[in-house]
Amino acid sequence: MRSIFSKLTWGVIAGYCLIFAASQALAGSVEQNKAFIQKYFAAISGRDKPAATLDLYVTDEELKKHVGFFETSFPQFSLVSEDMVGEGDKVSVRVRFAGVHKGDLMGIQSTGKSVDVPFIIIYRIADGRIAEHWMSLDQTVLLKQLGVMK
Repeated sequence: MRSIFSKLTWGVIAGYCLIFAASQALAGSVEQNKAFIQKYFAAISGRDKPAATLDLYVTDEELKKHVGFFETSFPQFSLVSEDMVGEGDKVSVRVRFAGVHKGDLMGIQSTGKSVDVPFIIIYRIADGRIAEHWMSLDQTVLLKQLGVMK
């Protein structure tokens, strides 16, 4: 009986060790994903955003289109992370988008005005790059800052 109890106890301990090791590995990858997003922000914020640079970080074609769209209207815009939370392969970021309106934005001619717009974005990381994203930006805030809406 003692031998069965001893084997059972060691089995439970080994199981907990495996679970702990797996959770540590997952936590490590979450931290790596968060660091990756910070590196991505640093690579594109306040700079031109050529396709070659985006390709290093992004496989999500829709995200590349969003970046290109805003880069045309707000050249060299910046992204400033205010909060970042990760879980599994996803990183959620509360961000501030900052730039100067120098190009057409959906028919709105350049105003030359600076904007600072908060938004939320969730990235899914796969194979070391951004594979998907979900974004929520209050366009009313943006339009008010451009002076085209009260």
